[in-house]
Amino acid sequence: ILHDYAATKAAIISLTKSLAKELIDKGIRVNSVAPGPFWSPLQISGGQPQSKIPEFGQSSMMGRAGQPVELAGTYVLLASDESSYTTGQVYGVTGGKQIN
Repeated sequence: ILHDYAATKAAIISLTKSLAKELIDKGIRVNSVAPGPFWSPLQISGGQPQSKIPEFGQSSMMGRAGQPVELAGTYVLLASDESSYTTGQVYGVTGGKQIN
């Protein structure tokens, strides 16, 4: 496990929740998105060892890594009035893989 990466993810969750509480009186909603395995230039350029590229994302329930376009709907929803009663949440877009 990448300890520094895991620590930053935990910090983002904490920051999301604390900012949501702090800013709600100003009408500002704060949410975050926690993507699971998604293809990006990082994966090919050293984010994954080359030997693990063929199986990248296969541990998700969908059995594959996501494509960046598959994150767009979550961001659009969070930016829209459809989520006007949503704040302090972390959305896992993970292909069904559990986030902790």
